[in-house]
Amino acid sequence: MFENFRVFETEFAGRKMTFETGKMCCQAGGSVLVRYGETTVLVNATASAKPRDGIDFLPLSVDFEEKLYAVGKIPGSFLKREGRPSDKAVLSSRVVDRPIRPLFPKDMRNDVSVVMTVLSVDPDCVPEIAGMIGASMALSISDIPWNGPIAGINVGLVDGEIILTPNAEQRQKSDLQLTVAGTAEKVCMIEAGANEVDDDTMLEAIMKGFAEVQKMVAFIKEVQAEIGKPKFTFESQEIDHDLFEAIKDEFIEDVRAAMDTDDKNIRDERMRPIYDRLHAEYDEKYPEQGAMLDECIYKLQKFVVRRWLLDDGKRVDGRGMDEIRPLDAEVGIIPRVHGSGMFTRGQTQVLTIATLGTIREAQILDGIDEQTSKRYIHQYNMPSYSVGETRPSRGPGRREIGHGALAERALEPVIPSVEEFPYTMRLVSEVLSSNGSTSMASVCGSTLSLMDAGVPIKAPVAGAAMGLIKDTESDKVVVLTDIQGLEDFLGDMDFKVAGTAKGITAIQMDIKIKGIDEPILKRALAQAHDARMFILGKMLAVLDKPRADVSKYAPKTIVFHIKTDKIREVIGPGGKMINKIIDETGVKIDIEDSGRVVIYAADQEAGKKAKKMIDAIAKDIEVGDVYLGTVVRIMPFGAFVELLPGKDGMVHISKLAKERVEKVEDVVNIGDQIMVKVIEIDDKGRVNLSRKDLLPDK
Repeated sequence: MFENFRVFETEFAGRKMTFETGKMCCQAGGSVLVRYGETTVLVNATASAKPRDGIDFLPLSVDFEEKLYAVGKIPGSFLKREGRPSDKAVLSSRVVDRPIRPLFPKDMRNDVSVVMTVLSVDPDCVPEIAGMIGASMALSISDIPWNGPIAGINVGLVDGEIILTPNAEQRQKSDLQLTVAGTAEKVCMIEAGANEVDDDTMLEAIMKGFAEVQKMVAFIKEVQAEIGKPKFTFESQEIDHDLFEAIKDEFIEDVRAAMDTDDKNIRDERMRPIYDRLHAEYDEKYPEQGAMLDECIYKLQKFVVRRWLLDDGKRVDGRGMDEIRPLDAEVGIIPRVHGSGMFTRGQTQVLTIATLGTIREAQILDGIDEQTSKRYIHQYNMPSYSVGETRPSRGPGRREIGHGALAERALEPVIPSVEEFPYTMRLVSEVLSSNGSTSMASVCGSTLSLMDAGVPIKAPVAGAAMGLIKDTESDKVVVLTDIQGLEDFLGDMDFKVAGTAKGITAIQMDIKIKGIDEPILKRALAQAHDARMFILGKMLAVLDKPRADVSKYAPKTIVFHIKTDKIREVIGPGGKMINKIIDETGVKIDIEDSGRVVIYAADQEAGKKAKKMIDAIAKDIEVGDVYLGTVVRIMPFGAFVELLPGKDGMVHISKLAKERVEKVEDVVNIGDQIMVKVIEIDDKGRVNLSRKDLLPDK
């Protein structure tokens, strides 16, 4: 029945990886089932038969589908099914998208869909890598035109040793979480989070991972040669050479004049009449080529800027190749919030707001990996006005989620532990103006915001983006520090590096060419280090350390411990006791299984009152203790007195007074407050009290 069923097996960083094809999903362009340990990912790649009309880009969609059955979980939603992709799924999609996208023909407009469905997860074998390699295999054996293959790998750093494909235990201890992707010749994507790792170690880890990637690429090529389908021919959307040359001859001087400014708004204003004149002259000649005409002007801008850089060493804003745009930093500019920091670099400006909350407000994660919650949350918003455009806001897209995650990754190594700082921290970066490297500006603004909020971060973090222009004919290379939007748009690389004075905390590298080699990587890391140190100096001149106290508007904490066997008593049946304390004081309370209690209070006196109440409940009642208690119940034989919330004892009628008492009500009534002494605790834990022992002798 499955006459085309084939199984291919190889070793990848010491573990077996298996690829099955020809049994499932026979109508997809290319399909492969990847087995990596017990991690199983089904990958399908499909392309439309015809191009999409009216677009000037490749319509590629890459989806990483998390299925909770893969880890034996039922979704927590009301519908009990997977909903919109989690942030982690979006990030995994982006990690695969970034290395494969540049390898598609630039003139193809057919829709392409790559879908990775996670069927099973082995904690020791991350599904993202299986998905990435599976996507490369599926595209390679499919009929879809693609200039791959690529492969990717995870790299860790445990006790100073570089580890390929670290297992779950090693990942917990690792100082580096690195993903490297590459072709047979070059590195084409880097994604990293690190605990202040130095440049040399980072470069070594990248190249060690790349060496293993090359082996997998060679294997995929062998499989492709054996079972790969012929690639289909597509309708090329390549710009007509003669048309471009004609437009170039007529408009190049105008474009040069328009581009020669450091102000994006002025540049856009100057380019507008050029577009208008172009369409006025050429629309009648090429009535169905509106997108092609715009593409010609884009290509002309690219030509002008790249030749300036390669031939003249000239940037559009007049900076040197390693020069950073003018900087400005401010803190405490927003009233009543818990912390705020604004960072401006040229025409890029980001405002980050910090909010402190209780541990219970940590984000709950319902995904397929080991992480179930996080107390440090970073979110990124880029409204249309930040680039001078108008469009409705429809929530965060993949770009916003990715940039937020990058900033979160950059700062995570310096966030204090929950023991040091028992708060949940939410940071929101609002992009106010964008002209390149907003993600790195959000890292800088977030550092300032955290310090303004009084968060005792271990070290300040800054970041900058490096760019690359590479001449395909001469192989001449120019590495640019602190790229602005145009240099990112028209360049070959966006290499973002964030870190402290000690080392790197995050990297994200995207390229538009097939890859870069070790010398370029080394050069980019060196320029990024210099930029980071310069920016840190400017930031610390504004605020050199975290504020000594949190904002007066932030909840204050009181931290102490109670015996673990007292936790149940403090909480009470159905939360009765703890809710009573909260209602009376207005505080928030977290009690951990270890007996650690954290009280959050806007008013310090309210916090002290809540602590006193908890201490009273958690206190062991001992013989000889004296209490001012409240009579809560009367029986013929005595009175029950509440000593502490939820704890009472009994005063026998004979112990109410010095004289003989005929009736309990002759001495006390319900609601009376009386002084009593603990005289006995029996073997059943019952507390016997005496009022008589505290009365003066007559």
